[in-house]
Amino acid sequence: WNAMIAACVRHGHGKEATQLFQQMQLECVVPDKVTFVSILSACASQAALAQGKQMHSHIVACGFESGVVIGTALISMYGRCGSLNDARRMFDTMPEQTSVSWNAMMAAYVQHGEDKEALQLFQQMELESVIPDKSTFVSIVSACANLPGLTEGKKIHAYSISNRFESDMVVRNTLINMYAKCGSLEDAQWMFDKMPERSVISWNVMLAACAQHGQGMESCKLFKQMKMDGVIPNELTFVSVLSACSRSGLVDEGRRCFVSMRQDYGITPTVEHYNCMIDLLGKAGRMDEGVDLINKMPYKPTVTVWMTLLGAFRMHLDVERSKHAAEHVFELDPNDAAPYVLLSNIYAAAGMWDDVTKVRNTIKYKGLKKQPGCSWIEVKNQVHEFFVGDQSHPQMEEIYAELKKLSRLIKETGYVPDTKVVLHDAEEVNKEHLLCNHSEKLAIAFGLISTPPGTPLFITKNLRVCSDCHAATKLISKIARRKITVRDA
Repeated sequence: WNAMIAACVRHGHGKEATQLFQQMQLECVVPDKVTFVSILSACASQAALAQGKQMHSHIVACGFESGVVIGTALISMYGRCGSLNDARRMFDTMPEQTSVSWNAMMAAYVQHGEDKEALQLFQQMELESVIPDKSTFVSIVSACANLPGLTEGKKIHAYSISNRFESDMVVRNTLINMYAKCGSLEDAQWMFDKMPERSVISWNVMLAACAQHGQGMESCKLFKQMKMDGVIPNELTFVSVLSACSRSGLVDEGRRCFVSMRQDYGITPTVEHYNCMIDLLGKAGRMDEGVDLINKMPYKPTVTVWMTLLGAFRMHLDVERSKHAAEHVFELDPNDAAPYVLLSNIYAAAGMWDDVTKVRNTIKYKGLKKQPGCSWIEVKNQVHEFFVGDQSHPQMEEIYAELKKLSRLIKETGYVPDTKVVLHDAEEVNKEHLLCNHSEKLAIAFGLISTPPGTPLFITKNLRVCSDCHAATKLISKIARRKITVRDA
């Protein structure tokens, strides 16, 4: 029974595994620890929390809960099912914990974006002298990749060297990803270049790093080098290359890549590949071709596909087709505020304030919550948080003085504020003032007054950066002679 249940789980047939367990009970076969470990994995693979809790009760009744292996399996099940409180309760009540138990709890936090908690758990693990293994470093480096700054990531990198895990290919791949996400493409490239051997995953991670930083031509060169080295690309390879082409406006290169997938490597494009192409065509202003591709693709368009097209219509202020794309998103995901906010922004940019009011009233009526824009910057090992129009920071007076100075300087270089992105019906002067209050500009100004000249700045934002902030940041970078990286959603 155990062998058959484990085989089902191993091959992704969680439902069949639970049916076997039920049949096993009907035939009065007594389950053991091995049975429960497998069946908990089956519950986790289906995100079947209620069923997992039933198994937990059964385990308690059998007297197996106190065991390390069962306890760790329960942590993993609760974590993968999204019940972090239950996972942590299980972890804290275990009479004995191994590194595997710590890793399971850490992985649960990382999986659900609780990266600070994962880092705190790692620090606690150090204090209790638990020896980390490869899985520990993969989880904690992944957590650091999502934090606003490089300080913790560099500490973990140093720790991985002292524990002789840096040479492991999986750990190195994770470090490349961490450095790229935290704004240091140079460190990511350095890690990649010094690898004695590289898997297709290593190449994919580096290609994704180039895409994240808008280095389309570098990504294409790297892709060519990958093929010359005899490494066969896979589906994820093409997602990274197409994303890089999209961000750099390389339409012809993107087309060739898309055709090459099927023609040269026999890879059938997925919805994600089509979405990359639609994004590429949309950003290049070829909306008709993007719509045509949606109509021709052999998949039903997903929310992501329609949101991509909606974003392209916003970029080129195509109001009528924006409505059409938004309606598809409303139908597929009626409880997401994002498409309503995006459509409202399009109406605002077009000066259609009555329509803006209608959409905002719909948001209120449906009880949808708009996520407030927030930016983070790390200075002297401390993370500072800014919201739009923030007045809470103790150096706010100096920050706004710096913004006023920067606004004057960039205007002297020809900068014209893009007031179309202001989402309120106001006079032009007031709109310019509102633009200055965007959270990423506040973070940049704080970074400039708080660090020595020449220090690179890395800002993280939870939403997409608007076109005005994008243009202003490039000019501020040039005037201040600083490298400024903003990682947005």
